[in-house]
Amino acid sequence: MRIGIFSGSFDPIHTGHAMIANFAAQWLGLDEVWIMVSPLNPLKKGSLPAPDTARMEMASIVASGCNKVRASGFECSLPVPSYTYRTLTSLKDAYPEHEFSLIIGSDNWLRFSQWRDSDRIKSEFEIFIYPRPGYEVDIDTLPAGVSLMTEAPQALISSSFVRESVKEGKNLNYFLPPEVFDYIIKNNLYR
Repeated sequence: MRIGIFSGSFDPIHTGHAMIANFAAQWLGLDEVWIMVSPLNPLKKGSLPAPDTARMEMASIVASGCNKVRASGFECSLPVPSYTYRTLTSLKDAYPEHEFSLIIGSDNWLRFSQWRDSDRIKSEFEIFIYPRPGYEVDIDTLPAGVSLMTEAPQALISSSFVRESVKEGKNLNYFLPPEVFDYIIKNNLYR
């Protein structure tokens, strides 16, 4: 199977993430998309994310509402910090019958050279870039095996915006799937 790995902190997962996972699963010719919850991103500084189990639960809620999308805690079993190349090669070793691709935002593509083993990722794995407002990618400069998801919907929303809004007690209808918002409130996250 061709599997797209959509990896991130998902702290929390929001409607923008859900749209990308759903789009990638249905429009990119992939057999599945795995929402891969990362334990710790080495390029993100600041506070620690919500517990892995909570972020996995929220990712599972989103995955359950999308065809051909599932949540995966595979990366949480690997050494911290999370390095994408190690994750992708570990997936290849664990599931040799599958072919893995990477799904990243244009914000991450613009700083991709800072990623550990970025050249190896580009040479060994297909990469799909979803556009994010304010992070323009020149399609003519993309190397072989890297493509821009030009038809993908865009949402100007971030997990940091959601966390701050929860802390302030804002109504987050349409920013989060209702079940994810209920989970956040019930488990007193981001307060």
